[in-house]
Amino acid sequence: MGHHPTMFQKFLVEAPCLHLSSTQADLSSGISNGLSTKTSAIHFTNTLRCRGHVGFGRNTFSLRCRAHQLGICVDNVNEGDQDEWSLDIYAMGVEKKGRVSRRASRQTYFREYLRSSTLDMHFVDNDEESNNEILQRFCSNGKVADASILINVMAPLNQIPHFPSCISIIRALVKVAHTESASEILQIMVMSGGVPDIITYNMLIGGLCKKGLLKHAVQVLDDMSSSGCPPDMITYNTILRAMYDNGRFDQAIGFWRDQLRKGCPPYAITFTILLELVCKRCGVVRAIEVLEDLAVEGCYPDRVTYNMLINFTCRKRNFGDTAMVLCNQLSFGMKPDSVTYNTLLHSLCSGGYWDEVEQMFLLMNETSNPPTVITYNILINWLCKYGLLDRAIDFFEQMVCRDCPPNIITYNSLFHGLCKEEMTDEALEVLYLLEGTGFSPCLITYNIMIDGFSKEGCLEKAMGVYARMKGSGINPDGITHRCLLSGFLREDLLEEAVEIFKKMVKRNHMVRNTAYRSMLHGLCKNKKVDTAIEVLQLMHSGRGRHPEKVYSDIIEGIAATGMREEASKLRQKLIELKVLKEETALN
Repeated sequence: MGHHPTMFQKFLVEAPCLHLSSTQADLSSGISNGLSTKTSAIHFTNTLRCRGHVGFGRNTFSLRCRAHQLGICVDNVNEGDQDEWSLDIYAMGVEKKGRVSRRASRQTYFREYLRSSTLDMHFVDNDEESNNEILQRFCSNGKVADASILINVMAPLNQIPHFPSCISIIRALVKVAHTESASEILQIMVMSGGVPDIITYNMLIGGLCKKGLLKHAVQVLDDMSSSGCPPDMITYNTILRAMYDNGRFDQAIGFWRDQLRKGCPPYAITFTILLELVCKRCGVVRAIEVLEDLAVEGCYPDRVTYNMLINFTCRKRNFGDTAMVLCNQLSFGMKPDSVTYNTLLHSLCSGGYWDEVEQMFLLMNETSNPPTVITYNILINWLCKYGLLDRAIDFFEQMVCRDCPPNIITYNSLFHGLCKEEMTDEALEVLYLLEGTGFSPCLITYNIMIDGFSKEGCLEKAMGVYARMKGSGINPDGITHRCLLSGFLREDLLEEAVEIFKKMVKRNHMVRNTAYRSMLHGLCKNKKVDTAIEVLQLMHSGRGRHPEKVYSDIIEGIAATGMREEASKLRQKLIELKVLKEETALN
């Protein structure tokens, strides 16, 4: 089934028009109801729920704050937890001298710490305004460590830190992966009455997810709304992706369900990302089960969601699953759109299923989504790749007759097909016609033509296109010159090849080692050693530096064909250029 669209073809026959109707509702109900029954039976018994308070654990912080007038009072940490301030000191690389009892008062602790730190102990005696001036100065000078410590000093003194400075420090700490310290500053800011912005929250959650601290990330998300900054799509998407990256598939599904029940907006993009992750890890059947289960929670799929599922199944060439997704889409009263049809056509064309392609194309003409220029381009491109040029030209004529003007992509596909079938004269005619229209040929157009002519051995035509290209103001690139160089070497036109090679070196275009070998071998064979030496010099001065082995292999290859004298002259030149060592000898 994965290699032939039998079920999909059956679906097209039984549902000749993908409109929602009574007939199609019956068609979809069988699959849809079956999935619902299976979903009901499974009921996600293995789903993990992310609920309750999430702490920082033994190796991180557990800061408990309670509002006190306009400042902050900080309680002692949980027994067994490392002191939150001391860990920040270690993270910043500031040495802590001596041990302070966990039962000592916070203010006494900081006075003792400051006496042994690099910061001025007079900060403890400063008022709020003075410390905030110092804090802003630290931030302006990029002294993140000092600024962090100062905020930690201000907290037990009931001083409110400058909020913009707090945000800057949080972001800076996240960038250097000090997420625990960043979390501390954020909590101090929130308990002081500040409201961090969504960018700061998302940076912190992203940093926590990168370190695998998913419980902490979820706790930060749960606290966002109460702080006055509710989560957005990026927040949810970040956590869902992190859960899947860590193999917590059921937990991710349960997390999103819980968020919906808490009143989270049913973001379609987040829902689509979740289903995409389920598809990749657990398969399409499981994704549809999740889709139907979450629809009960008020989170419904949209066309983007279904197009993602269809694209996924098409890339897997599993057309049975594709038909199942389409039936499920119809069961929700949603018609396919042009993106759906084009996705299906692209997959069918790539597999060479031309009968199904014909049915799909006819189907589009009967719906409210007729073929577009993208549709025709998909068809023409694949038909040319399969060598079905006559059929491609038929579709091209249909475009013009149906008032669907072709674009440069259409023409490029036709040029590729014409050149592949060695119809160079016809290709030139189309090129001349194109130059007289509003669709001027682009660099890709000329490269397709030059490559096709070069491979066919029509170097005169290739150079003619090359001249027209430069005359139209389009500069040739490395691909252009490589196509010409390969063509000249293939036809043993060494002088022309050397001229192109010189242009490539001048423009710093890459030349493949095989081209060097072929050129040098051909020049030596034709007793043009001086020109070969010139090529070696250009090779040495051109783009990049080749390893010594590349040069020695080329020389050995020339000597192996019996041209030892020529190889010796080239070797001597390479010694002069200090590419080879004097003791390097020919085998």
